[in-house]
Amino acid sequence: MNFDEILAQIGGFGKFQKILYVWICLPQILLAFHMLVSVFTGAVPPHLCRSEWPSSHAALSSNFSLVADPGADLACSAPGPDRGSPLLQLNASDALALINSHASAGCQGGWEFSKEIFHSTVATEWDLVCDNANLNNIGASIYMFGLLIGAVVFGALADKYGRRPIILVGLAIQTTFGVGAAFAPNFYIYVILRFVVGTTISAVIMNAFVLGTEWTGSKHRMLAGVITDYFFGFGYIILAGLAYLIRDWRKLQLAISAPGFLFIFYIWVLPKSARWLMANDKNEEAMDLIRKAALMNGKPLQDDVEISQGYKDKLKLEEKKKHTVVDLVRTPKMRRHSLIIFYLWFVNVMVYYGLSLNISDFGMNIYLTQLIFGLVEMPARTITLFTLNRSRKISQLAFLAVGGVACLLTIFIPDELSIIRTVLAMVGKFGITASLSIVYIYSAEVFPTVIRQNGIGMGSMCARAGGVLAPVIYLLRSFSKSAPMMLFGLLTLLGAGLTLLLPETANKHLPDTIEDVEGANPSEEEGSSEPLRYEPCSKNPDIIA
Repeated sequence: MNFDEILAQIGGFGKFQKILYVWICLPQILLAFHMLVSVFTGAVPPHLCRSEWPSSHAALSSNFSLVADPGADLACSAPGPDRGSPLLQLNASDALALINSHASAGCQGGWEFSKEIFHSTVATEWDLVCDNANLNNIGASIYMFGLLIGAVVFGALADKYGRRPIILVGLAIQTTFGVGAAFAPNFYIYVILRFVVGTTISAVIMNAFVLGTEWTGSKHRMLAGVITDYFFGFGYIILAGLAYLIRDWRKLQLAISAPGFLFIFYIWVLPKSARWLMANDKNEEAMDLIRKAALMNGKPLQDDVEISQGYKDKLKLEEKKKHTVVDLVRTPKMRRHSLIIFYLWFVNVMVYYGLSLNISDFGMNIYLTQLIFGLVEMPARTITLFTLNRSRKISQLAFLAVGGVACLLTIFIPDELSIIRTVLAMVGKFGITASLSIVYIYSAEVFPTVIRQNGIGMGSMCARAGGVLAPVIYLLRSFSKSAPMMLFGLLTLLGAGLTLLLPETANKHLPDTIEDVEGANPSEEEGSSEPLRYEPCSKNPDIIA
């Protein structure tokens, strides 16, 4: 027997696998916390410059609502000292006009922050506003860069040492450095600690998902993958409630990190990957695990069942094969398909996190918006289960178009219609979340078997590059407030257009070689109705939204 045949005999999704998926899904909640907590810990409340002229401070500090844009001159400048009339004698509107018309070059006395929504944030504690406002976005980009480094480093370590040890190490480091970030003495130490947390996000997501798919039968792998995505969505929603209850950023950071210590019991309950053990010539240990799974599923294996020598030889041969990323762009069709897929990964992740990490821009209550955006994740991921079997290409194109158009429409909605802007942003989030779910599967089917892992790996790197750029794009607000959403919309629509150049893969055979892509591929012949041989193990879970 080979491993898939053994899984079919012991149960591809029995009690053993269901318990395993509980252990895999629980960390997804904390991963969502770490990925999105900067929405609250890095928020910039309305603020005013503390003037050396006491009257101006007394007149305006009680009415932060006057500052419609935190980046306005009023928020970043002190009133000119040449005015002799006390502002206390003016009403708030006149005082605002006076300060705007006679603002000095900068604020020398520091800033006064509104405490109506947040008691403290990273921005309020270390004055990350005005001249230092860019540090906040750069810190977010450095965190996302940590995810890129983690995918590369921990991916290689997992291939060498196995999935289970890397998951355990990743959870330990994530918890320790996450708690440490709550006690950071300055912004730079905070960024370094968050960077390390970012590397472990990739370690846990990637290897937990791979561990699950390597133990699951082919008929249930897609559904099992969606289940893990749902738990990330649950974390999205729960974070809104936690942040609402905990308004101090240090306490919130501690609250999302400390529960990670509970995962110490994974040392005793998390199994190794039998597939990985076989690929590394540890067949006896693999068979012990398989027998344990069979007993738990109520389908014990016979003692004389063994892994066939031919399957062992195939595993060894596959380990020795060397396929390089050059093969992805060496031939014309493969080059076109690869570059488009890489762009789709890039734009999906960039817009996903661009919308998720900047919900305060839409004008509604930040906690309510976070809750709504989390709820949108559920139907967005569910609907793909019904559209994918009809057409991969049309599904990808349609959801990208929905996301892009919705982003562009937000720029035409005035600030006072914040509910409409939020609804449009929610529609955009729906489209991009569904598109992100599809690109995993589409990528695995476009790339031929011999370079599929290389293709998915490069796509993951492009996705991480999009994540790094997502916070930086919001620096464009200094030139135009609508620039980020306009860029998100146009780049997403470009992706929709490029999707037209990709092949349809629904209900087709997967290509095995580059020649299958470049030449006449039997799977593309009319009338081919044989079910698609989908290989979910090729789905690299580096990016889970």
